[in-house]
Amino acid sequence: MTQKPLMAANWKMHLSIREAVNFVARLHEAVGTPDDREVLIAPPFTHLWALREAMGAAGYSLAAQNCHWEEKGAFTGEISLPMLQEVGCTYVILGHSERRHIFGESDEWVGLKTAAAFAHGMSPILCVGEKLEEREAGRTEAVLLRQLETGLARVPSERIEKLVVAYEPVWAIGTGKTASPEQAQEAHAFIRGWLAERFQKEIAKNIRILYGGSVKPDNVDALMAQPDIDGALVGGASLDVASFGRIVRFQKMGETN
Repeated sequence: MTQKPLMAANWKMHLSIREAVNFVARLHEAVGTPDDREVLIAPPFTHLWALREAMGAAGYSLAAQNCHWEEKGAFTGEISLPMLQEVGCTYVILGHSERRHIFGESDEWVGLKTAAAFAHGMSPILCVGEKLEEREAGRTEAVLLRQLETGLARVPSERIEKLVVAYEPVWAIGTGKTASPEQAQEAHAFIRGWLAERFQKEIAKNIRILYGGSVKPDNVDALMAQPDIDGALVGGASLDVASFGRIVRFQKMGETN
C-alpha cells in the first residue's frame, strides 16, 4: 500500500464544541502531525465549522458522519455533500452499522450516498460488517459481498482509488469484544480480493481498508500488524486524548518506544 495508514475517530453523538476544540489542541500536543499516517476526526455536524481551522492547523482531516445523496431539497434533518464540503470535510462515513441497524438505512441508500460522494470529489468511508448471528451462521462473506456490491454498484472505476472501506463486525462495536487479528485479517483479505476482481488488482492494493470494532490502545498494534489492515475506525476509545493518541501512535512491526 502506497497510501498512509488512516487512523479515524468517530465521535458519534459526544462532546461539546468547546470540548472538541480542546481535544484537537491536546491531541496535537500529544502526537503532533505524523508524517507516516493520516489522522481523521468525524465530529457531530454542529462542530464541523468550529473545528475546521483547528483541524487544518494540526494537519488532520475532517469527516462527516453521514450525508444525503441529493444536493438540496425538502429533506428535513438531512445534510448535503456541498454543505459538508463548504465546512472543510474531505471524507464522509457511510453505511455505519448504527445507521443501518438503528435508523434502518438500506444497502440501496448507502449505494446512492457512496455514488454521490464520489460525484462531489469526497472520499467515502464505506462501512460493511456482519451481525453476530450472521457470523455464527457462516454468512460473513455473503453479507460483506452484498454490502460491497450494492454500495459500489454506481461507482465508476476511474474514481475508486478515493474509496476507503471500514470493516466493522457489528458484534464487536461498543461491546468490548474485538475480532481477533486473524479474524479481522480474514475479512479484510476477502474485501481486498473482491475489490481486485471488481476493479483491478493494483487499484485494490491502494484502497485503504480500516478495522472498526472496539479498537483500543492494547490491541491496535496487533491489528495494524496484519497485512490487509490499513488503519482503524475508532469509536469509544477516540473520546479520550491519551487513548486515541496511543492508537494514532501504533507501533509497526519491529518498532520500539
